[in-house]
Amino acid sequence: MFLIIIICWSVRDRMKEKNLRGRYIFITGCDSGFGHALVKHLDKKGFRIIAACLSEEGSQQLLAYTSRSLKTVVLNLTDPCSIDKAVKFVRAETESLGLYGLVNNAGRSMPMAPTDWMQLEDFHTTLDVNLMGLIEITLKLLPLLKKSKGRLVNVSSVLGRLAFIGGGYCVSKWGVEAFSDSLRRDMHHFGVKVSIIEPGFFKTGVTNLKFIERDLIRLWNQLTPEVRDSYGDEYLVKSDLKMQRLSMKRLCDSDISKVTKCMEHALTAIYPRTRYGAGYDAKLLWLPLSYAPTFLSDMILRMLFPLPRGSSSNPASRFQIDV
Repeated sequence: MFLIIIICWSVRDRMKEKNLRGRYIFITGCDSGFGHALVKHLDKKGFRIIAACLSEEGSQQLLAYTSRSLKTVVLNLTDPCSIDKAVKFVRAETESLGLYGLVNNAGRSMPMAPTDWMQLEDFHTTLDVNLMGLIEITLKLLPLLKKSKGRLVNVSSVLGRLAFIGGGYCVSKWGVEAFSDSLRRDMHHFGVKVSIIEPGFFKTGVTNLKFIERDLIRLWNQLTPEVRDSYGDEYLVKSDLKMQRLSMKRLCDSDISKVTKCMEHALTAIYPRTRYGAGYDAKLLWLPLSYAPTFLSDMILRMLFPLPRGSSSNPASRFQIDV
């Protein structure tokens, strides 16, 4: 019986929508990374892509390697005027066929550091793009998706299921998860399908070690003497070493097609999945760990970061290891 269920699910999962060639898909965050790769892939598949880039340079790079049907628009998700201009552009372009798909891929990761290193504006830096910008562009394009009974794909992260880095990134991705879940239930009645992509660690700008190191130093230099002393002068060096040895070298996957294939499936499958865990680390480590008892996940995650000078001794400290 279990085998029959697996076979039926597999067949159902492979069923694709027909006659999608020429349909319009709007993708944000296309300067690099997942969005850039997705645009090139779907453009070859015959979709009409409208790619939103943060810069003119990003737009020009895309136009040089795609078909003539590709359209680009500059979009800054922290600027309401920029969002309104992009929405107006999308409405004008899709007036005849309607907007079939919206992929909310744009986002930023930094600053990321222990929570008490942060100022309120550090949270705004990330939340305004990853969450509030995503919500605003979605609400303004939702009528077009409802009209065409289209697809909405929101890019979250495994850190939207398992928060273990301070700053606005995890907070924003948990917000994306909640927004997507409530919206999916609301849009079910209108035929709009909502999917969430939860990538693990991939080699993109988000995980660029040089940028992360530079931002950690910036935050460290802004700390009050009291906070800095509580962590100890060696904390920054140890933290940087841990990231180099573990996250950035052992876990980061260079094959970002694992993410773009999930996005494509969410856009083209008759029965798209609610959530897509992309990457082996997501499927085998982070997502299973998110279901573990809190005491166990906390204990394991403590192994990934150095102990501050001012940490109190506790039983879990004996599990601290060098990686």
